[in-house]
Amino acid sequence: MQWLTLPEPRSDVKPAFHDLPSAKAWLAIQPQTQPLHMLQAIGGQIEALEGATLSPGLTLELLNLLRSAALPGHTAIEPRYVRKPLPLPPEDERTFELAQTLWQRLGVAYLRLLPHFPPAGQCLPLHRAATALRMAQYCHFQAARDCPAVLDQLLFAILAQAEESAVLTQPIGDPDFRNFGESHIGGHLAWAFLLRLANPYRLSAAQLAVANRAISRWRELAVFQHAPEDDPRAHSLDLSPLFGGPLPPGMPRWLEIRKVVRKIDQRILALQAGESPESLKLGRELSGSACIRLLHDLESSLESHVETPSTEIGEIELAFGPEHCFNVLTGEALNPGSGLDTGSASLAHQRVALFGFDRASTLPTSVKKLNVPSETWTRVDGKAVRRADAEGARRLAPCLVATRRDEQPQLGVLLGLRTLDSGALSADLKWYAGPVEAGRLVRSPAQERNQPLTPGFLLHDGKHYSLIVPATAGLRLDTPLGFQGSTLCHLLPTEVLERGVDFVRYAVRWQ
Repeated sequence: MQWLTLPEPRSDVKPAFHDLPSAKAWLAIQPQTQPLHMLQAIGGQIEALEGATLSPGLTLELLNLLRSAALPGHTAIEPRYVRKPLPLPPEDERTFELAQTLWQRLGVAYLRLLPHFPPAGQCLPLHRAATALRMAQYCHFQAARDCPAVLDQLLFAILAQAEESAVLTQPIGDPDFRNFGESHIGGHLAWAFLLRLANPYRLSAAQLAVANRAISRWRELAVFQHAPEDDPRAHSLDLSPLFGGPLPPGMPRWLEIRKVVRKIDQRILALQAGESPESLKLGRELSGSACIRLLHDLESSLESHVETPSTEIGEIELAFGPEHCFNVLTGEALNPGSGLDTGSASLAHQRVALFGFDRASTLPTSVKKLNVPSETWTRVDGKAVRRADAEGARRLAPCLVATRRDEQPQLGVLLGLRTLDSGALSADLKWYAGPVEAGRLVRSPAQERNQPLTPGFLLHDGKHYSLIVPATAGLRLDTPLGFQGSTLCHLLPTEVLERGVDFVRYAVRWQ
């Protein structure tokens, strides 16, 4: 690991204990019911142990003790930062920083002990380091925070050292994670790398939990190799892009995942046959159809892709949410009086009564240009970026967006949202191709009088149709609905194709 330099340990912090009995006594007087204070105290002691002069064996035991004590507190604070709208409020940001710093610091503390152990004795500290750094990485995915390169470097350092010491696949127990049984270092590293490659920022909180659970079960089916297999059935992933350059000599470069892909295919077939996600150990977060979509996405993300980066640069105005997207696409207000300058609400109701749809632009008294709320983002290297000091609401993805490009309206999805170290927000933009017709759902007269109108967007490529509606629309599969404002008025939702935080896209047939 000559290519990796660990940060210098602090020498100005002294441990509050000197052996296991005194460490247990110290833990007993910590605020067990205050997880933030508890984790902060444990993190401080991990830092103190790094610079202490205790024996390596004792330090390893003390780190293991602190690790066990930290897990309940970590579980308690997780919900404070998991996929919240970005940017995180200061208190939630501090909670995330506390969690990820603790696990990264713990991983580094284990790595610092390696020179004091012979190769055969390095399995335990390497295994615990791999677990800690994988958890630090997962904290970043949960909080939608850009994962720093140093975490990848540290994981690769574990891979290199475990390979050199011939302990990469040596089974070892973990009393803090008994559900894993005996696991090995290679499995935890494969878990971290596979999740990293699976576009984790594009997943919702529920999808991320299911993907993490599935990969954790299949982690040891993946095999690290120095060269890809010649077998045409092989499925080898090149890990060098994650390292950010050529891998140091002697480090395995390839991850063979044929057996993982086979497991994914088996789960898809079982779900299609009617088995429940829970019976397949995928959890309860997603429905069967949602799990099928997720597994297909996971399989696709683990293919070798050669992507042509976008060359678009410059600012782009984005309107968020189904109703504002409707306003951008039509130039009209769906629900006058909702804050847009479009004339009186009574006039809008007259137009609905007369025409069945509020086509404001067809009347001489209408306001031709709407002031639709929007945010200014910048396109850089294929990403959309909102500066840290830019005005805008907190955002959660995937969400529906619209813009006008070359005077033409476009409807799309902002996804893969994350916070950069600078505090800026970064995301991907996916635009729907083909004609998009903006309209509204037809409801009962009582609903029309008492509730805001509900927008919808009909997409078609000549053969297949899909309908995007707000997530709160409450459509039911195989239940006909009326749709006004497009060439098709009677639709039948048949399948959920896509789901975001504020929209759902259905496959539909016209009747």
